[in-house]
Amino acid sequence: MKMKLRYSATSPFVRKVSIVLIETGLSDRVENVPTNPWDPKSDLPAQNPMGKVPTLISSQGIEIFDSSVICEFLDNLHSGPKMFPIDAESRITANQLQSLADGMMDAAVLGFIENSRRPEERRWDEWSDRQVAAITRSLNWLEERYQTLNQTSDIGTISVACALDYLDFRFADLDWRRHHEGLNEWLEQFAQRESIRATAPVES
Repeated sequence: MKMKLRYSATSPFVRKVSIVLIETGLSDRVENVPTNPWDPKSDLPAQNPMGKVPTLISSQGIEIFDSSVICEFLDNLHSGPKMFPIDAESRITANQLQSLADGMMDAAVLGFIENSRRPEERRWDEWSDRQVAAITRSLNWLEERYQTLNQTSDIGTISVACALDYLDFRFADLDWRRHHEGLNEWLEQFAQRESIRATAPVES
């Protein structure tokens, strides 16, 4: 029985899982199930009480969430190069990058929801500015260290690529590339991977 991935094509967290599936050669073992987490009639909360995507249903029927947990689970199902490095120091570095990138994506998703789904008269500009400030600090941190980012696909570099591409997708006005040339150069090279090209976000 195939695993099932509850997904939305615009979610950067779903994309992270999709990239890991491609990189590990597990894509053919998963059935993608389009899911609108905003649909009040969705059965998603029965499988994930947070009502969020991605949610993975294993072949044994185990419900797995969130993206970082799903990715680690998948990494145990293949014999190729590991997405979570085995070496302790490398693993810490990859997980730290994943944590930072996940925070950036959280802030970006929250900012997008605030500005697209909340009525204009109820929007909180100070709160939105706080999300942008967190993203900007994270971009600056990554820019200072972009030379330590390699072209090897692991959970850290995959997560960073998803975060940066999501900013292009939803926050083009931020124009992060203009002020972070080293990071832009790194992404331009990393984005040549087939897994990155095949999972580019699209409006649903």
